[in-house]
Amino acid sequence: MSTSIGGISIPDSKLAREVTELVRDTAPALLFHHSSRVYYFGALAGRHRGLKFDAELLYAGAMFHDMGLLHQHSSPHERFEVDGANAARDFLRSHGIAQADIETVWTAIALHTTPGIPQHMHPVVALVTAGVEMDVLGLTYREYSEAEREAVVHAHPRTPHFKEDIIQAFYDGIRHKPETTFGNVKADVVADKDPSFRRGNFCGVIRGSAWAD
Repeated sequence: MSTSIGGISIPDSKLAREVTELVRDTAPALLFHHSSRVYYFGALAGRHRGLKFDAELLYAGAMFHDMGLLHQHSSPHERFEVDGANAARDFLRSHGIAQADIETVWTAIALHTTPGIPQHMHPVVALVTAGVEMDVLGLTYREYSEAEREAVVHAHPRTPHFKEDIIQAFYDGIRHKPETTFGNVKADVVADKDPSFRRGNFCGVIRGSAWAD
């Protein structure tokens, strides 16, 4: 039986159990526990925001969102987000999940590193990103109670140096295809025209987040 936190539990279904088993057996503990926390934080965010969402689809999106960092699912030229989305798509298709639901999970994973868009989309898309932004960046740290944060981390512990560990995991997963990291072209345009512009830094946000490590 999964841990219940604020009324949120991992779905008690055959699909969810098989998702858990696959990710636990494929991903390192760092990513398994991170992905599990993403589910809880995403689902809690949904509860806080009054959103209705399919917990199974949210769980699949959360648990597969970093699978593209693993060599088993990493393609030579696609963004790791797309690799993870494709892995989820193939898994869900093999379990007879409806195409519309597969597309929702695919989109949630593919967009989870693209800020400013997911929150305007389907709740599952919005909440996968919400979970990631909380666990990695701490952007909504104050929106969770101390009891909620402690319960999630107790159920799925962070490593002693999680911030540096997750940065390293990202690097290890994409270092063989750096060209796929080409990102927000608007930042390139502003930097080209405005010498005073300073880009935001993902790693800097992680290291400066409210999380203690």
